[in-house]
Amino acid sequence: MTIEAVIWDFGGVFTTSPFEAFNRFELANGLPRDLIRGINATNPDHNAWALFERAEIDAAGFDVKFLEESTALGRPVRGAQVLPLLSGDVRPAVVEALKLCKQHFKVGCITNNMAQGHGAGMQTTREGAARTADIMALFDTVIESSKAGVRKPDPRIYQMMCERLSVEAAACIYLDDLGVNCKPAAALGMRAIKVVSERQLLEDLARHTGLAGIAAGAQATV
Repeated sequence: MTIEAVIWDFGGVFTTSPFEAFNRFELANGLPRDLIRGINATNPDHNAWALFERAEIDAAGFDVKFLEESTALGRPVRGAQVLPLLSGDVRPAVVEALKLCKQHFKVGCITNNMAQGHGAGMQTTREGAARTADIMALFDTVIESSKAGVRKPDPRIYQMMCERLSVEAAACIYLDDLGVNCKPAAALGMRAIKVVSERQLLEDLARHTGLAGIAAGAQATV
């Protein structure tokens, strides 16, 4: 089927991955590598992370519940220590790819986020929030888990996006830095791209869209 829409995740796609910040925090605090990712992957539908991304608890509740979960693993970490790690640096080449896609396709964003920080990208500064807002303004529609009350990888959130864009899933490309979020998109018929690096993202997107400008951007990316 002809591509009609490109649907994007935000963190780890338009910005550097928060996993990098997690690892730096773990190293600085003598914690096992990927401890935070492991906590977030345990009981993924009902843990502190999931509850906060669905806005079922607030920042104070997340702080306490994340501490309980990490303590149960023998490595106490407060949720309040994790939240500042979520904002990343913007990848300008990916923003340019979005602008190019917008000229040819419908574009949407599905982001698992929290009612925390400034704006949909959970930035820790107002300057960062302004940059995020500029990116968000490019999309035809944005679905935030903290507002929708549903989060990836629940298939409903992808179906909501298709309904908003008035497209069939098979006519969509979907980009996300988490494989667990790509799987339901692919199961619905989308062409899912798991983002491993900025250059790989651009190369795969260029191949699926056929847009030469994206391919050129990939070649210019280190």
